[in-house]
Amino acid sequence: MTGTMKKYIFAVLVTMLALSSCEEMLDRFPQDTLSPETFFATETEMRSYTDALYPMLPSGFMSGGQSDAIVGRSLDDALKGARTINSGDAGWSWTYLRRINTFLEYSGNCKDETLRNQYIGLSRFFRAFFYFEKIKMYGDVPWYDHTLGSDSDDLSKPRDNRDYVMQKMIEDIDFAIDHLPAVHSDYRITKWTALAFKSRFCLYEGTFRKYHDGTITLRTLPADAKPYSYYLEQAADAADKFIAASGYGIYGSETPDKNYIGLFTKYNISEGTNKEVILARDYNVNYNVTHSANNQYISATLSRFGVTRKIIASYLMADGSRFTDREGWQTMVFTEEVKDRDPRLAQSIRTPGYCRLGTTTRIAPNLNHCETGYAPIKYFMGTKDDTYNESYCDLILFRAAEVYLNFAEAKAELGSITQADIDRSIKLLRDRVGMPNLDMEAANASPDPYLLAPATGYPKVAAKNTSNVGVILEIRRERSIELLEEGFRYDDIIRWAEGHAFEQPLLGMYFPGEGNYDLDEDGVYDVTLYIGGSAPQGSAVNKYRIGSEILLSEGTSGCVDNHQKSRPGWTWDDGKDYYYPIPVEQRSLTGGALTQNPGWNDGLSF
Repeated sequence: MTGTMKKYIFAVLVTMLALSSCEEMLDRFPQDTLSPETFFATETEMRSYTDALYPMLPSGFMSGGQSDAIVGRSLDDALKGARTINSGDAGWSWTYLRRINTFLEYSGNCKDETLRNQYIGLSRFFRAFFYFEKIKMYGDVPWYDHTLGSDSDDLSKPRDNRDYVMQKMIEDIDFAIDHLPAVHSDYRITKWTALAFKSRFCLYEGTFRKYHDGTITLRTLPADAKPYSYYLEQAADAADKFIAASGYGIYGSETPDKNYIGLFTKYNISEGTNKEVILARDYNVNYNVTHSANNQYISATLSRFGVTRKIIASYLMADGSRFTDREGWQTMVFTEEVKDRDPRLAQSIRTPGYCRLGTTTRIAPNLNHCETGYAPIKYFMGTKDDTYNESYCDLILFRAAEVYLNFAEAKAELGSITQADIDRSIKLLRDRVGMPNLDMEAANASPDPYLLAPATGYPKVAAKNTSNVGVILEIRRERSIELLEEGFRYDDIIRWAEGHAFEQPLLGMYFPGEGNYDLDEDGVYDVTLYIGGSAPQGSAVNKYRIGSEILLSEGTSGCVDNHQKSRPGWTWDDGKDYYYPIPVEQRSLTGGALTQNPGWNDGLSF
């Protein structure tokens, strides 16, 4: 090992000691004798070191970014086709991988095999997590399972193909599944977290390969690469084992009109009966560990996140029938379109009658704070958290509902799904809110035209499947509704090869024209739209001049369309935009050993 590498490891160990509250460890390992050759001998040391890997997990509110389901005042560059050759630079960091491999190389210092394997399993979970993020961004990436010195030849290593990396990830996650504790823990990774994660990344890979088959995004797969069905089988198997043995289920300790939102309005996940959350990020105001969810919802200057009308229209009626089969649905005003819908709609956005947590005062959607008018409410807590960065409700990272959805989708894409599979997955999600079950035979007999249309759905489902078209569409509907606002949607669109969805207008609620509107049906106007010089008498507090302060899709009427002026520049290039570019600096440092992703011209000659 080089002196540079030893200095790096020493610095990491000192940092871990500084973060630890264990005086015994400090006494036992004075800093002038600390070295990687003597560290990692006890559980305290291994836990202190591996605790520093948890920040790899998502930490921010709406951490998954924008998509065709959630938009803000400024659209992400990926949605507009506006990424530059340096867009992927931030994602190319390898610091955490070095920390992981350092631990794995020296974990043998612990002589307790069971304990050692537990922490090796934790580290290998994080290595699989690390590489999943890399594959999603870049496709092929170099696989490293050892630390590198400053003179290592592997610093100029070319990219390994994604099949090789995926197989290594499966080896890592299988080890984690076998050796992590089979317990329930709100904030620590367990065997059940590992099974849930395996179902997630194998579903991603299986569907990515199925729907991108024959495209440039899979150009480097070797002839003996695993077929997409292999990954779908891995996903279904992991989810099946989780469902059968984990003891997790669906949260439902309240009434159907509160069961769903109740899952996302807990200051501490362990409050009440929590049998759904597999892993959450713990926030605590007493330790100044907070986030900004509340302030995002009530600020006119921050993100102004809003759900799109495309997704709102996909919610079923409360009786299980399709909203988009109703005559005149395209021009229904807000108060009409949200009536008698899947109860999760009123538990995901502000609808008439909505009151903030702990209050009895109705509040309407506010277009000053929400770009589309469909104002999300997950993690929207009481007024005491309204100051910027003072929210401290826990944020969910893994929950059982996602695993059930992964199971159903993998089985449907394989063509092996049965009604019994639906009954042990989708049905449980619908039962929570009192919705009718998904009928497989009926769905396949009449696939939803809305979900097949290029502007609103997934046309590739019909192109890639000869059976189960209706069921696959319904499972995608269920996923978009159940996991709304939880950061999955962009990745889902990418793996389904439906990137052109980002070229479509990202619309909000419908207004038939100028006038006064009572959005929460309390008898008081909430919005006034007007044309010309000034608002009429008796207008609402929030008033907007059509054409300047608010843009509508049809000019003086239509859906809120505040991004219409920038839309002519939006493009999605199937030959380029499913990946980020490899950073130019890294390509230069490796002398071209790192090849560039297709479609990205970085000006280098190699």
